[in-house]
Amino acid sequence: MTAHMPDYLRLDGIRKDFGSFQALRDISLSIDKGEFVCFLGPSGCGKTTLLRIIAGLETQSAGKLVQAGRDISRLPPAERDYGIVFQSYALFPNLSVADNVAYGLVNRKQPRTQIAQRVDELLKLVGLPGSGAKFPAQLSGGQQQRIALARALATSPGLLLLDEPLSALDALERVRLRGEIRSLQRKLGVTTVMVTHDQEEALSLADRIVVMNEGCIEQVGTPMQVYRDPASPFVADFVGKINVLSGRLHPGRRVHIGNAEFACEHDTDAAREVKVYLRPEDVLARPIAAGDANVFEADIDKIEFLGSYCLVRVHSPTLGPQPMTVYLSLNYLAEQSLQVGSRLPLRLLPERMRMF
Repeated sequence: MTAHMPDYLRLDGIRKDFGSFQALRDISLSIDKGEFVCFLGPSGCGKTTLLRIIAGLETQSAGKLVQAGRDISRLPPAERDYGIVFQSYALFPNLSVADNVAYGLVNRKQPRTQIAQRVDELLKLVGLPGSGAKFPAQLSGGQQQRIALARALATSPGLLLLDEPLSALDALERVRLRGEIRSLQRKLGVTTVMVTHDQEEALSLADRIVVMNEGCIEQVGTPMQVYRDPASPFVADFVGKINVLSGRLHPGRRVHIGNAEFACEHDTDAAREVKVYLRPEDVLARPIAAGDANVFEADIDKIEFLGSYCLVRVHSPTLGPQPMTVYLSLNYLAEQSLQVGSRLPLRLLPERMRMF
């Protein structure tokens, strides 16, 4: 039996107070070596403050940080082993691309030939070979962020910190660089912590997501766990689109919603009021066969075109006044000649209902 490897980065009871305001409350978290972890949450939830504490740019009010077995709780930033990339790139405008990338290596007084070799290697790694003589102003936003990434990786840090590195880029460049960052991280095996408020970014990049709200951790899990099995109403509502329906749960795995009763996989000893959470993709328009459970009819009252599929809002006498949104493919809408005012059968999946 192999022994479990110790955590690469461990946070124990981290608290941060700004006067009477508590920005972080008792944050405890372990991150494995080589793992890609995203701190996800709305503005003001404490995720950037937590990243800055890991970097030593903020000092925690209480708690302990251990990196690779070394207590770094009170170490200054220069004595910690990490590279960091900021949202604003933070490149030196008066230095060439090569000098920006080499900045940390020069400070460590490495030989000039060794530095030049490392800079060339990193520029190839981020897809910008031969651009060392240029200046930041001659590069696009995406290229500048690649240079910032190369600079952060120059000293071969054990930990890479990314503070919303893609939020200043346009949508296409964001998606492209997102894939490159993940590919690079896998290739190098560097432990990475990234702050983002973009759910899609976190879901596509992370090995694990840390969902934060009001200075606390709401849930830690894989992207699939966080999306499919949210631990709280906040997580269900914040990560992805969701339908929230008022219902009453009854013994025997039945839930009353609007004017009808539906089968579900939750049980109770006594009837109680619940909120039923359902993703738009968990309400099926097809295939529906005779005898299927949880089938009802609904009328389309809004179609939001999103490219290959549409977000369709429906109302149903069965559900009462509560609207619901479902995903329907563009092809399906065309095949069935569906438009605003059309009626269609829908089916709720019992195993996908989450109740709080």
